[in-house]
Amino acid sequence: MLAPAISLSSPSAAATAALLPVSSSCAPGIAVPPLAARPISRRAGCAPALRTAAASSPFVVPRAVPEGAPASPLLAVPVPDDEDADAAMDGGDGGEQTGLATRPAAAVVAPPRPPPERDFAGTPYVPVYVMLPLGVVTVKGEVAEADELVAQLRVLKAAGVDGVMVDCWWGNVEAHRPQEYNWAGYKRLFHIIRDLKLKLQVVMSFHECGGNVGDDVSIPLPEWVIEIGKSNPDIYFTDREGRRNTECLSWGIDKERVLQGRTAVEVYFDFMRSFRVEFDEYFEDGIISEIEVGLGACGELRYPSYAANHGWKYPGIGEFQCYDRYLQKNLRRAAEARGHAMWAKSPDNAGHYNSEPNNTGFFCDGGDYDSYYGRFFLNWYAQVLLDHADRVLMLARLAFEGSAIAVKVSGIHWWYKTASHAAELTAGFYNPCNRDGYAPIAQVLKKHGAALNFTCVELRTMDQHEVYPEALADPEGLVWQVLNAAWDAGIQVASENALPCYDRDGFNKTLENAKPRNDPDGRHLFGFTYLRLCSTLFEGPNLPEFERFVKRMHGEAVHDLRA
Repeated sequence: MLAPAISLSSPSAAATAALLPVSSSCAPGIAVPPLAARPISRRAGCAPALRTAAASSPFVVPRAVPEGAPASPLLAVPVPDDEDADAAMDGGDGGEQTGLATRPAAAVVAPPRPPPERDFAGTPYVPVYVMLPLGVVTVKGEVAEADELVAQLRVLKAAGVDGVMVDCWWGNVEAHRPQEYNWAGYKRLFHIIRDLKLKLQVVMSFHECGGNVGDDVSIPLPEWVIEIGKSNPDIYFTDREGRRNTECLSWGIDKERVLQGRTAVEVYFDFMRSFRVEFDEYFEDGIISEIEVGLGACGELRYPSYAANHGWKYPGIGEFQCYDRYLQKNLRRAAEARGHAMWAKSPDNAGHYNSEPNNTGFFCDGGDYDSYYGRFFLNWYAQVLLDHADRVLMLARLAFEGSAIAVKVSGIHWWYKTASHAAELTAGFYNPCNRDGYAPIAQVLKKHGAALNFTCVELRTMDQHEVYPEALADPEGLVWQVLNAAWDAGIQVASENALPCYDRDGFNKTLENAKPRNDPDGRHLFGFTYLRLCSTLFEGPNLPEFERFVKRMHGEAVHDLRA
């Protein structure tokens, strides 16, 4: 995948895509232009089998969430009560009765004029992929709603889409016994996609599905892994209170033989190698264009620091996830090697999932995050993340030799306009305002020839400030920093939207990030993946807007540019 994207996948998009990081920090050490994120209106959801969250134009008044429908804290859109909405729409007699007096009706204010659009005709061709529904392949190995899927894919093909992205769920394929793989459902799906002459991006999804924004299915980790976790819960990431996160395995067991004689990285490698052998013909004929390697929560390279099932709500800073015995042992060794055994502990003043930075002793301005101990701990915490990426990507390069591989990085943009960037720190990105935390990640990806896939390219900082000003978010600043860190390292960069997008302003923001204006080096994204295929995409003006967006990403001319 690529939400959490920027995963944001993903959250995707990962906590969930809401997980899609919405950072805001104080003046970062890198000069970044102001950037933005568009508010999301409450639009009717997709068909039950394909439902995701929905987005709309910032110039449309938000509508109430349908009764019983889930609301994402990331959407953060004020929804008027029905009575207020009725009153606002009431023309009446030009006034409102309030006791003895009549208050004049407020004047109608025209929405701000949208900015003019760039002409992208003749610009570089950026391929566009569309993510398939999370549960497109069922636990039984069938293609869900196959006839409807084929009809939708034909429409996308006619609209110019280059291909699709699909998650290969570890919990589906190796569900019952170690090294017993069932690829039957994916064989059926890939045959359909090949017949339609579409390309494939495939995600090695080593995390569970369910509980994140846009997740409409539940796919846990393999049954045999869950059984191991019952007797050894330290295979999971753990917070300060001892709560286990079963979404993915702790990086502390990457080299521990606790999975019926195998280490975690050996399990990942065996899975990837099986996939490569099983689908050899799809690699050889170029149908599979890229493999995205899942490296953490929501398939993104990050700790599961903002888990909704542990009570996190946007824009909480999250919590450090290093309290399993394997990571604690790693921390003790690091502290002893540094000559400060007393540093073999995690911060005790870092707040809780829903704390604000300045309400903690660790993340506040001038707090312990920038002390000698704080810098040691954060360096160690981030290094564990980098080491995990290094180990798994080395094996992915062996399994998929000669094929393009990518890694999704979540876009955690909340608290980006504070000094500490607390939400990024708990997720493993050591990126306070005086340090670039994404350059080291880009270097690890470069070492293994992997591309970086980032989320939240459609978000605008101005809109984030309007709907959730206390989050001090800056998605545009974050996108600018991460894309430049990757480009400076000389690696390819792809992206995806963090939240469902159907409006022209969101597409225009994506285009501006995909093909930066007047870039002296002509840098641009090498691919974009749209989140996500669902019935809403085919409703009303949504499909024409999307088709128009695809043409502009391809560098084709459109004839209705906004002057």
